[in-house]
Amino acid sequence: MEGLSRRTWLKKATLGGGLAALASQGVITSLSAEERRKFNPRPLEDVIQLSSNENPFGPSESMREAMSSHFDLGCRYPWKYNEELVEMISKKEGVPADHIVMVAGSTEGLKVTGLTFGRGGEIISCAPTFLAMMNYAELWDTEINWVPLNKDHDFDLEEIEKRVSFETNLVFLCNPNNPTGKLLPADKVKDFCKTVSQKTVVFSDEAYYDYISEPNYPSMVQLVKEGYDVIVSRTFSKVYGLAGIRLGYLIAKPEIAKKLSERVVANTNIMAIEAGKAALKDDEFYKFSLDQTVKARKMITDTLDEMNLEYLPSNTNFVFFHSGRDITKLNEQMLAKGVRIGRPFPPLNDWCRISTGTLEETAMFNQALKEVLG
Repeated sequence: MEGLSRRTWLKKATLGGGLAALASQGVITSLSAEERRKFNPRPLEDVIQLSSNENPFGPSESMREAMSSHFDLGCRYPWKYNEELVEMISKKEGVPADHIVMVAGSTEGLKVTGLTFGRGGEIISCAPTFLAMMNYAELWDTEINWVPLNKDHDFDLEEIEKRVSFETNLVFLCNPNNPTGKLLPADKVKDFCKTVSQKTVVFSDEAYYDYISEPNYPSMVQLVKEGYDVIVSRTFSKVYGLAGIRLGYLIAKPEIAKKLSERVVANTNIMAIEAGKAALKDDEFYKFSLDQTVKARKMITDTLDEMNLEYLPSNTNFVFFHSGRDITKLNEQMLAKGVRIGRPFPPLNDWCRISTGTLEETAMFNQALKEVLG
C-alpha cells in the first residue's frame, strides 16, 4: 500500500473486487446523488467500523433539518417540547401517554430499570445477551442469575421460569437477542411473559424489533396494554440511524412507568426530540434503511455459505457466525485488514458478530474475511 492511504486503498479494492462482482449479478451497489443527500450514508474510513450494530445511514435529511432548525431552542429545557413526541409515540404504540418513559437512548432505560427493580434482589437472564442492565444493576447489590442459552442458542425460557423465586425482582429478555440475532417463537415468548409477569416484572428489550421479518410477530407491548407487569424498551438508534443523538423510550403500565420516570438521569434534549419527531414521519428513510440492511445481510450470509461457515438466522442488523477461531485473535487479524468486528461474547468465544454496513463496507468485510479465513 506504499504511496496510497488506507482509505484510498480500501476504495480501490472495493470497487475492483466485491462491488464489481455484485454489479455483474445485477445488484445495485451505489446510491444516486439524491439518495446520498436524503439518506446520508457514512463514507469509507481508514478502519471500517462493523462492531457496534450502528445504522450506516442517517440521520436522514429530514432529521438533520429538524435538528438544525431548532438550534435556537437550545437555551430551553426540553420538558414541554417533549409532549408532542410522547404523543406521537403513544399513537404509534397504541398506548396512553402515561405509559411512555422517554430516555436518552434505550441503554439509559435498561439501567434505570435495573436500578429500580434489581436492587436488593436478583435479575434472571441468559448469557450471552446485551449486558447494560445487568452490569449496572450489579453496582447496586443486585445478584444476576445467569442461565445459559439452550442448544439452539435461544433464551432458555423453561429454565428461566424454573429459577424464578421470591428473590427474583426482574427477568430480562432481549428479543431478537444481541449478539445471536435469534427470535423467540411468538406464542412461546408471549405465554412465558404472561405467566412469569404474574410472579415478577418481565423486561423485553425490543431494540431490533423493526428488523423482524416474521409476519405479525407480536411485541410485548400488547401485554402492557392488558395490564401485565411487563416493560418494553425501544430505541431510535438502529433503524432510524440516531445512535449518536441518544433517544429511546420505555413502555409500561402507569404505576411502573411512574417509578421508572422518577429515576431517569439522562433525559432527552431539544435536538433529540426534534430528530425523533422527524424520524417517525420519515417513512421513506425507514423503508430504505430496512431494505439496505436486508441487502447487506444477504451479502454477508452468501459469503458465509460460500465459505461453509455456520451462522444463526438473523432478525437484526447483524449476523452471528461460527468463525472457529478465538474472537480476540480474529479481531486482530480483521483489524489488520481494516475491518473492526464485534467483541467477544463469552462463552461463545469462537463466534463472531458482524454488523451490516453500507454495501461498500460489507463488500470489504467479505473480502477481508476470505483473506483471513479462506
